[in-house]
Amino acid sequence: MTVTSVSFPYGESIQWFSPKTSHNLPQTQLKDWLLDEGSLTQKLKAHCQQFSVTVLGEHLHSPLDGECPHSQHPMWIREVLLSLDGTPWVFARTLIPQSIIDSPQHTFATLGNRPLGELLFNSEHITPGDIEVAQFASCGKLAYLAQSLKQEVSDTLWGRRRYFDLEGQQLIVSEIFLPAAVKHIMAQ
Repeated sequence: MTVTSVSFPYGESIQWFSPKTSHNLPQTQLKDWLLDEGSLTQKLKAHCQQFSVTVLGEHLHSPLDGECPHSQHPMWIREVLLSLDGTPWVFARTLIPQSIIDSPQHTFATLGNRPLGELLFNSEHITPGDIEVAQFASCGKLAYLAQSLKQEVSDTLWGRRRYFDLEGQQLIVSEIFLPAAVKHIMAQ
């Protein structure tokens, strides 16, 4: 598999859970990253010289089964890689209701290679919700994505998901830590 927009969407259906009820969270530095309530974009930028966003795909698409419990209507789906000094660290998938995309006062559909995190954490109109976490199998779509990026997947991948409230509507942001990120985080 090559990392192209032809492979979009990469996201896969997964069971997310509250970290408060989980007994199998990693007991390492990765746990701190998963549960950090601040902007992941800012945290990543603090660990590199050059931060970049690569858009894998974005367009109106139906959410995966169970991915958006509040709506099964098509949503604006954006999938990106967040890279530090040229190495992909995070796969991010965002779901945005079409009504927000269609609103002229919001610029989500025209972000391009700009990080979404800057918009989410710098707006007084957006309220972050609780964090949920999940494990991704080493044989799933996201593991194949990591392998196509020349990153060996020797263990399950971990990710987090967060809802953001904007004008009574929910944006959903999922961030999965790729093996290169886990390696660097564990070395800290």
